Amino acid sequence: MALNQEIIDYFEGKEVDIKTYSPLTFAYIGDDVFDLVIRTIVVNKGNTSPNKLHNTVIRYVSAKAQAKMCDAINPLLIDEEQDILRRGRNSKPHTKAKNASSADYMKATALETLIGYLYLKNDMERIFELIKTGINKIEEENER
Repeated sequence: MALNQEIIDYFEGKEVDIKTYSPLTFAYIGDDVFDLVIRTIVVNKGNTSPNKLHNTVIRYVSAKAQAKMCDAINPLLIDEEQDILRRGRNSKPHTKAKNASSADYMKATALETLIGYLYLKNDMERIFELIKTGINKIEEENER
């Protein structure tokens, strides 16, 4: 069973039609899901200091890195996912990019929107596939 469904069942939540959610609601949950997946990957590479863990994690969770991931996964997306990504990119967040260009920030929001949507659809396998593609792109660029 998917984590989202387990949480709903355990805490006696109600089923909601996710098509009623705004892109920023998807991005809100997607940000944390993305962070959890990346942190889990990093932690499972071996025990090290929290500072080293943090420095590794930020290579993937920054707006700039997420924008690169967004570009890397874009050709792999089906029409429904493309639509969600577009809606996320075109949303009007209430915060401004701190250490990123506006374009990178909007792509990062788009990625988080898609991750949130897939999470609420209980499609963790697809999330893993897309994140793995994005990680591979970043690691490929770091090797150059």
